[in-house]
Amino acid sequence: MNKIIRWDEEKNQLLQLQRGVSFEEILDKIENKEPIDRLVHPNKPLANDEKTAYQNYAKYTKSLQEKRQITIRFSVSDLAAIKAKSKELGIGYQNLIQTLVHSYATGKIKLEM
Repeated sequence: MNKIIRWDEEKNQLLQLQRGVSFEEILDKIENKEPIDRLVHPNKPLANDEKTAYQNYAKYTKSLQEKRQITIRFSVSDLAAIKAKSKELGIGYQNLIQTLVHSYATGKIKLEM
């Protein structure tokens, strides 16, 4: 199996400095099917409070992506118009409504009354 390897001499030098190994050494081991020694990552492990903070932030960020089902009442004519527009666009009418609400909520469109 031939694999294209993109070489970056600057990264190779950094790897040698930080971890004491070069791309050439790694590549030789891979090509010869030799085991590669596990190297200690140069970054220090996170403290428990830092780890907890990152985990909480990740959970919070994920929760913002959740979707909730709601019930909303439209006039029959408005719903028919939205369905017609969504058909023209080739998307579902609920996706169109969702996109419109998101665009308004993020300030991409303004409401004129």
